Amino acid sequence: MMNVILKKMLPIMTVGFATATLSMTTISAETDKLNEILDRGYLVLGTGSTNAPWHFKDENGELVGFDVDMGRIVAKALFDDPDKIKFVNQSGDARIPNLVTNKVDLACQFMTVTGSRAQQVEFTVPYYREGVGLLLINNGKYKNYSELVKGKSKVVVAVLQNVYAEDMVHAALPEATVDQYESVDLMYQALNSGRANAAATDQSSLNWFMLKNPKRYLDSGYGWNPQSYSCAVTPGNQRWLNFVNTALHEAMTGVEFGFYADSFKTWFGVELEQPKIGFPVEFK
Repeated sequence: MMNVILKKMLPIMTVGFATATLSMTTISAETDKLNEILDRGYLVLGTGSTNAPWHFKDENGELVGFDVDMGRIVAKALFDDPDKIKFVNQSGDARIPNLVTNKVDLACQFMTVTGSRAQQVEFTVPYYREGVGLLLINNGKYKNYSELVKGKSKVVVAVLQNVYAEDMVHAALPEATVDQYESVDLMYQALNSGRANAAATDQSSLNWFMLKNPKRYLDSGYGWNPQSYSCAVTPGNQRWLNFVNTALHEAMTGVEFGFYADSFKTWFGVELEQPKIGFPVEFK
């Protein structure tokens, strides 16, 4: 009788053993990426080199910018050294392919989080919230967003040409006149010459432009059309994703806040408030 029972249980035990083995293999695979990077001794970061203030080469030919600093945060968390990092210069359309083919460990390249992209890579926690802002001339006709709204159709807004440009501007200024330009330089020329009263552009670009041209420009004080920028990793490396999330989270709220805040001020000209002590702000 006992032999019969054991024979009936054997397939179940075999399946259970196989499942356990598979689970252990999966866990091992998930931990490999972090161990691989630690054993190698440096982080391989995919980013660009032509878009200030995110990733660009300074006058000394060094790669700098806010995206670059996010990679350095992770390198410091890995090796206690932000310089233990190898950069892979990549175009925007190479961000996902270079991840899924394991050419890079991490991509930080002002990548907007979308549902379709999240099916191909795994996103980290956001490290910046982008949006559209309105750049004004200092001592110009309009001083802030409220005055722009009151100006109605008399307000001319310059914007980079695209199929959504008019709808985007009208979401903030429903009655404004919209002038579209083929390049960012032409858009800024329209503002500088007085042909436009405001320029609608990414908030980060607006801040950078103001930083590079002190006292010449104003921020209208209104932003809209939010989108999250996150780094990304290859799918299936949960422990590695958790590690990067921890590094970025603590840079924005914890022990590495000083580095993050210095970077934010350097590239956007904005001084961040210290995270409040006590109850973790992210759970409020």
